[in-house]
Amino acid sequence: MQRDVYFLTLPGVMALDLTGPAETLRLAGQFTLHYISPQPEAMTSTGLVIGHLQPLPEKFAAGSILVVPGVTDSTIYYDTPEALTARLWLSQQQEAIEHGEITLVCVCSGSLLAGRAGLLDGYQCTTHHNVIERLRQQAPGALVRENRIFVEDRFVLTSAGITAGIDVALHLIARDLGPQAALEVAREMVVYFRRAGDDPQLSPWLRYRNHLHPAVHRAQNVMAAEPESSWQIEDVATRAHVSSRHLTRLFREHLGISVREYHEQLRLAVAQQRLQQGLGVEQAALAAGFTSSRQLRRAQLRWQLLGVSANPES
Repeated sequence: MQRDVYFLTLPGVMALDLTGPAETLRLAGQFTLHYISPQPEAMTSTGLVIGHLQPLPEKFAAGSILVVPGVTDSTIYYDTPEALTARLWLSQQQEAIEHGEITLVCVCSGSLLAGRAGLLDGYQCTTHHNVIERLRQQAPGALVRENRIFVEDRFVLTSAGITAGIDVALHLIARDLGPQAALEVAREMVVYFRRAGDDPQLSPWLRYRNHLHPAVHRAQNVMAAEPESSWQIEDVATRAHVSSRHLTRLFREHLGISVREYHEQLRLAVAQQRLQQGLGVEQAALAAGFTSSRQLRRAQLRWQLLGVSANPES
């Protein structure tokens, strides 16, 4: 099902705040993009004029995403008549956001406009480091966090500067369409797949994907497709079109772990998923490809001692 995404496009909008998330979501193929504004056209930070902007909608379809990009100089552009109109309109969306009918996404200084509209009161949030103190001053009810790529609190997501909007968009894709879809978009864009520092630790499906080596990705795809199988390194290397020795070296170089260790982490993630679905420990272990619950516990303990959780959501 297509999900509607509305970009609030004001004069002075940062071009990459707008086009970065838009292009990311477009590549996913499951989002319908709309560009809205109090006026029919707006000049971006790069001098590009965007025309045929749609008027601010009176209501949204349930499940819509509202994106508020930042502007090149928020001390000027957030006090224009257009911004004041937008701020009043944003304040009228508060109830829909609180009830989860709309997901609010603020990129960079877009948090300032949302904060001044009262949409961040009681929410954990962030913004670009250059304006984070102003966010605290202008939205005293917000729970401002520093040093974050982005912060998600219920149906409100706020990001740091500029390219962090791409990270938020990848996160939305992963949440709605699954991590593999987000990884494919990230690889198409040749960007790293990142998440915010205070988000849950990445599961092994994502934790070791922050690289660009095609042979390693091929090997990971093979094991991720059937993590419960008894993969031998020779078989994986053949599927990745490299030698076993070379694949071993590549995993150490790009992931910092061995092929066997990566496979084991996938199995641990599967076992945890089965436990969450209500299976007993022995059944979950067997479903993940372990020979017994004892082998599963040994693997869990080994990674816990290394400081890596066996639970992908912990």
